[in-house]
Amino acid sequence: MLKLFNHYVPSNTLVKLLFDALLLSAAVIGVFYWDVRMDLEALRIVVPSAFVFALTMMALNGALGLYQSACGRGIKETLMRIAMLIALSVPVAYGIFQVLPWNEMTHQALEINVILLLGFVVSARGLSLRRAGSGLFVKRIMVIGTGADAMAVDAALNDAANPGLQMVGFHQAGSVDEQCVDTKRILRIEGSLLEVARKLQVNEIIVAVKERRGGVLPLRELLDCKLAGVKVCDLSTFFERVQGQVRVDSLKASWLIYGEGFRQGWMRTAVKRVFDIICSLGLLILASPIMLLAALMIVLEDGAPVFYRQERVGLGGRLFKVTKFRSMRRDAERDGKPRWASANDDRVTRTGRIMRKTRIDELPQLFNVLRGDMSLVGPRPERPYFVDQLTQEIPFYAVRHSVKPGVTGWAQVRYQYGASVDDAINKLQYDLYYVKNHTLFLDTVVLFETVRVVLTGDGAH
Repeated sequence: MLKLFNHYVPSNTLVKLLFDALLLSAAVIGVFYWDVRMDLEALRIVVPSAFVFALTMMALNGALGLYQSACGRGIKETLMRIAMLIALSVPVAYGIFQVLPWNEMTHQALEINVILLLGFVVSARGLSLRRAGSGLFVKRIMVIGTGADAMAVDAALNDAANPGLQMVGFHQAGSVDEQCVDTKRILRIEGSLLEVARKLQVNEIIVAVKERRGGVLPLRELLDCKLAGVKVCDLSTFFERVQGQVRVDSLKASWLIYGEGFRQGWMRTAVKRVFDIICSLGLLILASPIMLLAALMIVLEDGAPVFYRQERVGLGGRLFKVTKFRSMRRDAERDGKPRWASANDDRVTRTGRIMRKTRIDELPQLFNVLRGDMSLVGPRPERPYFVDQLTQEIPFYAVRHSVKPGVTGWAQVRYQYGASVDDAINKLQYDLYYVKNHTLFLDTVVLFETVRVVLTGDGAH
């Protein structure tokens, strides 16, 4: 994992992206050379611009989910995803053609050839990701501990989204450590921790033990491993790096206070505000025909009102009214008691079901963004009734209110829709990651991920 602008990006993904960009740029240069018969001066113009074009297109496809593992997906789903990526890439590619210095040298046939090359590279990469494999630069990981936390680490390492991480086994941390893992996977190799790590060619050690008093952890041996070049990582850092979440069950107030991140400043706030205003205005202009159609469909099916306004908790715990398209019946809460929305809620109208699946019902919240109540990206605002309940049941829940709530968020693109306290805990872990690491780069990543979620229906409710 590499940390770019406070956000962890899998190194395997970057390697694949750069390889594909180099492959595409070489192919584009070849097409130009064959078709235009360039001289040396033209070659000096085309080579760097071809790489910029290729890198931009592969980065766009990467942001839309091209490099996410496709293991377990059917061929039909994979082909549909590839077709979607190519369809989104084509207009962007034609737009780039107009600003690159090679514009005067191109003609329609050459542009079509370049688009075909782009489609080939995207298709080849998308199909190759259906094969199971650990990828390049595999990291061999040993876990200290055999309890529930160790099993959680194992589950994260077995996730198809982390192909570059390979578990070698569990090392028991003293007799007091509970044993939840399969005994066959507990390492029985003689020698010190460093000797075991060297025999198994371990690159990283994850400490998955909560109770560290009374000599449970071999601290001196862990230090020897670190000094020998073997990375040693605790649970909080591991889950933040690999899962993109800050785990509540391994979190302490001291870590929040003394750890890196959670920085708020006027410069970051000002940049985010300008970004929100520009993007929300642009989105409102682009989405205005869709919003008018949605309003008409709501009226035809269930009458007025078109909008649904509800009190939510925002920055610093302040209350505001969020505006959405009404997706439920007018008598959805006729008893006056707040209820969790669920995946197949019988209160949702037919039009509302379509709007929720495509996230059209969220579009009026762009007006909340312009007013300053919300941001484009941030933790989703919750109702005061549920905030009071969740604050009592979940540690550090109020931390999510240290930034403005968002129309979309890291939790929304990483965790499927849920409607329970357990789901709220899981989503909070992603919200804490966002609060800790939020930058303009992470906001951009979330917006691209949102486009992918909307187009593919992942996590729709």
